[in-house]
Amino acid sequence: MNSRSAFLLILIFGFLITGLISLNGAIIALSIPLLVYFGVAAWYSPAPPRLVARRTLPLEAVFPETPVEVNLYLKNNGEDLQEVWIEDQLPAGLIVLEGETSRFLPLPAGEEVRLSYVVTGGRGDYRFTTLQVHYRESAGLFEGKIPVQASHRLMIRPRPRPLRSVPIRPPQTRGFAGPIPSRQGGVGVDFFLVREYQPGDPMRRINWKVTAREEQNLFTNLFEQQRVADVGIILDAREPGYGGASNNPLFEYAVDAAASLSETFLKDGNRVGMLVYGAGIDIAFPGAGKMQRQRILQTLARARLGSNFALESLSYLPTRFFPPRSQVILISPLQPHDPEVLVALRAHGYQVLVLSPNLIRFEAGQVRPNSPEELAQRIAQAERRFALQKLRRAGIQVLDWDVRMPLEQVLRQVISLRPLLRQGIGTPA
Repeated sequence: MNSRSAFLLILIFGFLITGLISLNGAIIALSIPLLVYFGVAAWYSPAPPRLVARRTLPLEAVFPETPVEVNLYLKNNGEDLQEVWIEDQLPAGLIVLEGETSRFLPLPAGEEVRLSYVVTGGRGDYRFTTLQVHYRESAGLFEGKIPVQASHRLMIRPRPRPLRSVPIRPPQTRGFAGPIPSRQGGVGVDFFLVREYQPGDPMRRINWKVTAREEQNLFTNLFEQQRVADVGIILDAREPGYGGASNNPLFEYAVDAAASLSETFLKDGNRVGMLVYGAGIDIAFPGAGKMQRQRILQTLARARLGSNFALESLSYLPTRFFPPRSQVILISPLQPHDPEVLVALRAHGYQVLVLSPNLIRFEAGQVRPNSPEELAQRIAQAERRFALQKLRRAGIQVLDWDVRMPLEQVLRQVISLRPLLRQGIGTPA
């Protein structure tokens, strides 16, 4: 029953009581058509339906702003339903481009109806759960509503941008050929050292200039072996570092940078792991290949800014997630106490690179010139430069990223510092 049927019952009883009190049969007769109308509607009132729904998507993992068609099928396994209102529940963040997410129609027993529409949206992990089905008889006096389960998942992953190979110099490499110099002599491109000739050395590697200075010994050129390495990428998702805003657009730049860097290192054959550090810890354990690429992109698709008092400091980073003496890349706007943790991480033998999106410059356009806010920004910028300089003095590579500049251009600074990279500590495995 609904408000209409309740009003009709009140009207019927009102006529009956008034007619009985006044002993007026005409008033009582007025209630008869209404009573018949209510009785017929009650006779045809629908029983609780037995509905089954299924949902299909041609693509379950796409990049942002990609149109995706959603097909929803609803089948009636019970009695006839005279009037049905189907209303799908869209996850927040998706936008309907074509079609409709609701429909009004009759649904006879055994029949199936399809609801089709096209959606798109930004990066995220979207979960379709249920649709609401409203049913009633044609008089509209008896109705009901039930949720029908139609679960599905749409993963909109960040789109990696093409980058050139980023030169890194971790203290330890793995025993597979790759692009990273390993500080060991062997087959490679870059000159490593000269040693005495040993049986089996190719003649084309003999250094004739050095040999000419000796009367009896031959000398051979050795080149530096190139191998792959372990790379751990940390995405800082702590809300206070992004100005305390849960939807700060600067975070999307950080996510895109994490996706692009992981794509670049995986293409070079390295083992890459991803750690999102914010309201919780989301991890894609180190791996290589196409499947690892999918795991990392799915981890980044779920990344959200958040706060957690237990994780407000980087000192709680699960460092065991990173293999010893590997390359660690932190993407973070940095908070006041972060430099001390990064210096300690460097002291434990990790090669650390910090890509720091500059929140102060990002928000500079929102401040009026010659205002107290502008002075505060200048002070904050000076404190930031001091913190970054402290990291550089500890041997940590720091890239101060103004996000108005393309990431590719910022990473060129790493290539320009290639000679400094060769001074990394440690010996290869």
